[in-house]
Amino acid sequence: MDYLMAFIVGGLICVAGQVLIDKTKLTPARILVSFVVAGVFLRLIGVYDWLIKIGGAGATVPLTGFGYNLCKGVEKAVEEKGWLGIFTGGLTAAAAGITAAIVFGFLVSLFFHSKSKK
Repeated sequence: MDYLMAFIVGGLICVAGQVLIDKTKLTPARILVSFVVAGVFLRLIGVYDWLIKIGGAGATVPLTGFGYNLCKGVEKAVEEKGWLGIFTGGLTAAAAGITAAIVFGFLVSLFFHSKSKK
């Protein structure tokens, strides 16, 4: 049942993104930033915690989950370090994911070469 709920929650987040792409004139970059901000906002009002509880990885993997992770890291750092945590908490919380993206991106670039579109 956990896999099904993760699929449903993640799928609904992706559907929301696809609707924004198809029905608005927003650029992909603005949509991506909107998803990160939505994750922060939903964390602040307490909705995203519930979404993660029912959807698991379906809620934490998309960009809204990245925003949630940043917000959670800032909240924790502010509790521990005071206002200085505003500047350090988000990066500390997201460091593992960012590092993994860089390392795996580098490893893939060693084996595959990009080709220009004609």
